[in-house]
Amino acid sequence: MTAAFRTRLMLLIAIDSVIVSFSIYMSHFFLNPYFAVFDTTVLVSAITLLVGHHFFSSVLGMYRKKWRYASMEELFGIIVVVSLSIAATAIVQSAAFGELYERALIITWLLHIIFIGGVRFAWRYYNTYGLKLTSKSKPLPDHQGRKNTLIIGAGAAGRMLARQLKDSAESYTNIVGFVDDNYKTHNLTISGFPVLGGSTKIEYIVREYNVNHVVIAMPSVTRERIKNIIEQTKTVVQNIQTLPMLEDIALGNVSVNQIRDVQIEDLLGREPVELDIQAIDAEIKGRTVLVTGAGGSIGSEICRQLTKFGPKQLILLGHGENSIYHIHKELNNMKIDTEVIPVIADVQDRDRIFQVVRDYGPSYIYHAAAHKHVPLMEVNPKEAFKNNVIGTKNVSEAADAAGVKTFVLVSTDKAVNPPNIMGATKRMAEMVIQTLSKQSQTKYVAVRFGNVLGSRGSVIPLFKDQIKNGGPVTVTHEDMTRYFMTIPEASRLVLQAGTLARGGEIFVLDMGEPVKIVDLARNLIHLSGFTEDEIPIKFAGIRPGEKMYEELLGEDEVHREPIFPKILIGKTVGFDSGYVETVVKHYEHISDDELKQVAIGLANSDQKSLVGINGELVSARG
Repeated sequence: MTAAFRTRLMLLIAIDSVIVSFSIYMSHFFLNPYFAVFDTTVLVSAITLLVGHHFFSSVLGMYRKKWRYASMEELFGIIVVVSLSIAATAIVQSAAFGELYERALIITWLLHIIFIGGVRFAWRYYNTYGLKLTSKSKPLPDHQGRKNTLIIGAGAAGRMLARQLKDSAESYTNIVGFVDDNYKTHNLTISGFPVLGGSTKIEYIVREYNVNHVVIAMPSVTRERIKNIIEQTKTVVQNIQTLPMLEDIALGNVSVNQIRDVQIEDLLGREPVELDIQAIDAEIKGRTVLVTGAGGSIGSEICRQLTKFGPKQLILLGHGENSIYHIHKELNNMKIDTEVIPVIADVQDRDRIFQVVRDYGPSYIYHAAAHKHVPLMEVNPKEAFKNNVIGTKNVSEAADAAGVKTFVLVSTDKAVNPPNIMGATKRMAEMVIQTLSKQSQTKYVAVRFGNVLGSRGSVIPLFKDQIKNGGPVTVTHEDMTRYFMTIPEASRLVLQAGTLARGGEIFVLDMGEPVKIVDLARNLIHLSGFTEDEIPIKFAGIRPGEKMYEELLGEDEVHREPIFPKILIGKTVGFDSGYVETVVKHYEHISDDELKQVAIGLANSDQKSLVGINGELVSARG
C-alpha cells in the first residue's frame, strides 16, 4: 500500500464517518427536534451504521474506486453499501432495544445516499470541469494550435472518446459536440456535450462552430460507411482523424483514445479480407517455411504474418543484404519461438537456390522475389525475364526436387492481357508453375494482386514525396483506374492461398471497384492538409507499357463463385508449354525487342503472332 493510497483511504474514511454520523443525527432531529437526541439508541445506531458502512465499503471495493471516472456502476455500489449498513443497524436495533425505528432509518438511508453520492460525484465534476458551472462547449476563435473538435458518432466509442479528451491535459481541445444519424439523440446532451444533428448537417456545423478538427468515432461500422463520411467531411475540414477498428480495441491492441489520422486505405470503401486462422495454423505450425524476396514490401509482411502461426523455422531469402538484415533484426526483436534464418541468395543462381531448398527442406515456399516496375522493365526486358521467369523456374523446380508441399507464387493483375514486359513475364512465371503442377507432387498456385498501397515504388509514396516537395502531383491520365489493396491484405491472401491450394489455380482478391488514380491523388492532397490550388495535379501522359485499366482475371479464367469469402479462383487456362520451354531455354540468344514481343505474345495466347526462328526460337517478328 503506497503512501498516496493510505492518505486517500484515510481521507475517505474520515469524510464518510462525518457523513454517517451527521445522517443519523439529522434523521432523529427531523423526527424530534425539541428533545435531546444523544441517547443510547442514537449512539448504538450510529456506531453500528459507521462500522457497517466501512465494512461493506471495504468488502465491495468502494474505497478503491477511481471517483474521477464514477458512473452508474459506482452509484449502484453506493446504494448497496448504504442499504446493507442500514439493514445491519436495523438488526442491532431490534436485538438490543426490542423495537425498530423505521422512519429514522428511512431518513438516514436517504441522507446517507445523498451525501455519500454527492461528495463522490462532486469530486468527479470538479476534476472534469473545475469550478465551471457548465461543460457545454462554445465555438472558440480559430487560433493556431487550438482544436474545435466535432465527434462524429455519439455511441459508446464517441462517449468514451469525449471523456478521454475532456480529461486530457491538452487544453487546446474544445469539443463542440456530436454528430449522429440516430435522430432520437438530436438536441440531447451526451457526456455533457450536445448532439448537433445528423451527418447531413456536417458542413453547417463546421462553419457555425468554427470546427477545425473532426474525429470519426464509429469503429464498428463498415468501411463503406467510413469512406462516405470521410468523403463528405474532407471537403470542409482538413484535419480528420478516426478511431481504430473495433477488433483492435477489443483485442487490447489499442485503446479507444488512440485516434489516428485518416489513411488512404480508409477510402477504399470495402472490408479487409479475413483469414481462416485455424486452417493456416494447422498448415504452418511447427513447419519450415521459406520466403523469397523476404526483404521486400510484400515478402517482409508475409514473414510478419507467418510468425503469428508458429513455424519451426522461417528462412528469409533475398538478394539485397540490407533489406534482409532489417527484416531479420525486426523479427528477432519480436522474441518469437520461431528460428529465423537469413539467407543471401539470388533466385537467378540455380545451383545456390537448389542447395538452399535442399539443405533446409521447407514445407512451404512463398515466392515473392520479382522485378515489378513497369516502365523500368520496358527498357530492361531481359532482366525482367531473368528475374521473373528464370528465377521462378529455378525456385519452383528446386521445390519439386526437394518434395516441398506447397509453392505459392506472388503474381500481379498486370499478368492479364499484358501490353508490357513486366506483366508478360509474370504471366509466363504462372505458366511455368502451372506446367510443373501437372507432373509434380508439390502443389503450385499463383496469387494475383492489384496495386499494393504503400509498397516500395508504388503510387502512394510517390504522391507523398511530391506533396512534401510542394507539388505538382503527377498523374498519367485522368481516366486511368487501378485496383488497390493494403500490404497486410496482400500478405493474408498469400497465406490463405497456401491452405486452399489443390494445384494449378490462380487466386485473386475481390478488391471491390477500381479506383481512379486522379481521385487517389486528390484524396491524398486533402488528407495532407492542402488544396489543389496549393498542390496542383499535372497529367503527364501514359508511360510505355501502361494500361488504362487492369483486370484481375481474363474472360476465360473466371469462376464466378468465390472459393473463400472475398477470394476468387481462376480456371487453369490452356497454353502451349512447348513454346514457353523453348523461349526459356534460348532466351539469351533472343534480342531484347524480340524477347519482349515473344513474351507478350505468349502471355496473351496470341498464337498467330508466334513464328519459329531457326526451327527453335519463337518471335513476334513481322
